[in-house]
Amino acid sequence: MTAVESVRLSRRRLLVNGRPELVFAGEVHYFRLHRRDWADRLDRLVEAGCTAVASYMPWLVHERPDGEIDLRGNTSEYRDLVGFLDLAAERDLLVIARPGPFVMAELKNEGIPYRVYREHPEILPVGWDGRPGTTRTVDYLADGFLTEVDRWYAQIMPVLAERQVSRGGPVAAVQLDNEIGMLSWVSNTPELTDQMLSDFAVWSVKRWGSDGVQARHGLDPDDVPAWRHGVRSPAPGSLALHHDLSEYHRDRYDRYVTHLRANAESHGLTDVPFLINIHGTGGGRGRTYPIGISQLYPSYRGKPQLTSGSDHYLGDLTVENVADLYVMNAFMAAVHDEDQPLTSLEFEAGLGDYGEDLSRQVPPEALALKTRLCVAQANRLVNYYLFAGGHNPPLEEKVGDGNDRIAFTGERHGFTAPIGPEGAPNASYPVLRDTVTAVSGAGHLLADMDEEYDDLALAFVPDHYLTEYAHPGDDARGAVVAELEQFRGMGSRDVVARAMLLGGFSFPAVDVQSDLQADLDTDPAGGAAAGRAIVLTSASTLAAPVQQRLADFVLAGGRLLLAGMVPTRDTDGSACTILGDALGVRGGATVAGNERVFPSVRAEGWTTAHAEVRVGVLQHLELGEDAQDAEVFARETATGNAVAVEVHPGRGHALVLACDYICDLDFWRALLARLGVRPRYTHDATAPGIVVTSTVDGDGQRLLHLINVGPVDQSFVVSDGTGPLFDGARVHLPARSGRILPLNVRTEDGVLAWSTCELAGVGDGALLLRRNGAGDAFRFQGRDPRTWPDAPDAAGQVVAVE
Repeated sequence: MTAVESVRLSRRRLLVNGRPELVFAGEVHYFRLHRRDWADRLDRLVEAGCTAVASYMPWLVHERPDGEIDLRGNTSEYRDLVGFLDLAAERDLLVIARPGPFVMAELKNEGIPYRVYREHPEILPVGWDGRPGTTRTVDYLADGFLTEVDRWYAQIMPVLAERQVSRGGPVAAVQLDNEIGMLSWVSNTPELTDQMLSDFAVWSVKRWGSDGVQARHGLDPDDVPAWRHGVRSPAPGSLALHHDLSEYHRDRYDRYVTHLRANAESHGLTDVPFLINIHGTGGGRGRTYPIGISQLYPSYRGKPQLTSGSDHYLGDLTVENVADLYVMNAFMAAVHDEDQPLTSLEFEAGLGDYGEDLSRQVPPEALALKTRLCVAQANRLVNYYLFAGGHNPPLEEKVGDGNDRIAFTGERHGFTAPIGPEGAPNASYPVLRDTVTAVSGAGHLLADMDEEYDDLALAFVPDHYLTEYAHPGDDARGAVVAELEQFRGMGSRDVVARAMLLGGFSFPAVDVQSDLQADLDTDPAGGAAAGRAIVLTSASTLAAPVQQRLADFVLAGGRLLLAGMVPTRDTDGSACTILGDALGVRGGATVAGNERVFPSVRAEGWTTAHAEVRVGVLQHLELGEDAQDAEVFARETATGNAVAVEVHPGRGHALVLACDYICDLDFWRALLARLGVRPRYTHDATAPGIVVTSTVDGDGQRLLHLINVGPVDQSFVVSDGTGPLFDGARVHLPARSGRILPLNVRTEDGVLAWSTCELAGVGDGALLLRRNGAGDAFRFQGRDPRTWPDAPDAAGQVVAVE
């Protein structure tokens, strides 16, 4: 293997020695394994096809009760970080270092030493009404905490710096902290310490001016006691205060990450990328994941050699949640700059039995499906978490908490991982190995490809996810949060994104809080002007600047599908109808279903579905006198009131669908076709569950990504705008499987026009194909032909392998 001397981020690629690479890693916790077991686990990782190992490096483990920090195993084999790094280097494994200070990973105090809390009680947050926080998070910017973090970094960062790839070592990237802001969000506990509230006052005055702050919040920022009480116990209906408090936390996290990075760089860690881990999945879904993006994107957006990584636990991948993962990646990319690639720092591996109680078993093939979808969306680094289990050694300091170990999971840890605590593989290990092998067969192409999109983009509104804090006594705030949770992101019941993805569309997301027109004019992959239609799922709350930006976009000739409620208020609760006024559409009364009320709608006109459909919620729409060429295309059956209208404001075109219409794929395709948007690829599969997208490089070489998340085998013909692909050959895709099929891929001797088999790599100048079985075929155009016996009409410099 060629020695790695540099790892950089550029053009949304991961450059290793200046060349785009796709990196697969596995998380191995050296501090949970005896030193004698390290080699075996790393060898298993290499056997699985991975080229990197990731590991947390817990402050809690390496600091002794007296404050001494041991990173070389002088006092315990579990502390021999240096030995582990050197062993990884011997196997040519890159290292993704994750030194905290927070690491989570089921560790006590999330990996922070007990001493820090004892000596600095002021760092513990104070929550609503002055109540103490319920988690072991901290005030990140507290002076005492930062002093202790600096002390920890002063010990561990030089060790990592000395072993950067630029200095001949294995360290290829470093994660700064872990899941920043997560504990505060899940516990609904903003960090309302005295120091933080003083800083919030300064931030607020800088943002709004002293008089403006008093007007927004009814609080005098110079009256310290009143300010502290008013923020900790806000008056009912304090929508502006809640919004500002969450926005302020974004700024705090940005400053915190900036501090960590500057500290790391001061110790010589200057030649590798930094990473931020984004949290947020729950219950096997990704609905809340964008909260983590919303909290943290100012910390990394536009920052050189720094990017974000996903942290997702979705369990199985099915028709229910496949759009969750797709949209998570799209929203992450929407706030990345032109150099920042997608990565995944905790990519769920294993069988999902995290409680060791057999309450959950994730099918092993879920790992393959999720990997295939993520690489199709240009993820450049995938870290399988947790790759290998282990055990939790005892704490050197006895704390009397029932087990006195470093973690709360008991003696064994990672019992669901592909390699279990005792070193035995479970059913997910061969799937991981086979998946990495299969994807790596096309890795030389994937690493320098971007996803191709259809003529639309899903709107991402980061402020729709500023819902992590809500005072428990503020019913108005609670109602706003509940409505946002219902309509934001993927749409009510997740139908909009699910219908788009399973309807055959490939789409990016666009941050409509930034310069919308700039995002539309330039395709993220670097292509020509796109002019995409925007699909916005919105509640009645939408910030005035965003409404204005969308209004200007449509009036100037843009296309918009608005699904949900017509916005009627700004984030501070004040009336705001800029977007509706521009469209000539006003939102009227809403009707919500319950056990006695069953609101129904009937589509009409040019739509494809005219049966009466029960919905969960609808809004009556009223057309203004200036609504241009307005046409109703769905009505409430009980009243005949419009719930869906088509309008042509200015030079634009908009559809407003104010109900949670079912996931009728033909209906949603008809809506998008009305806006002039049709999928690049179509297929004739008879059951839902097929996801299709493609990636392309600068030379026009393509890979077609087909994923069947449904429960039935499918056989279908794929077509593009010119006709059937693969000369009309049917693609056979078993249930719960995927294919990455080459189109127009060059070799030294010609062009592989297409193949219904996946690439297995390149050998001796020839492309290698992996046999699938039924329907195997390919077409090669070139010289020096060799014939594949099973496909006598397809010849060329292509070799089939098992």
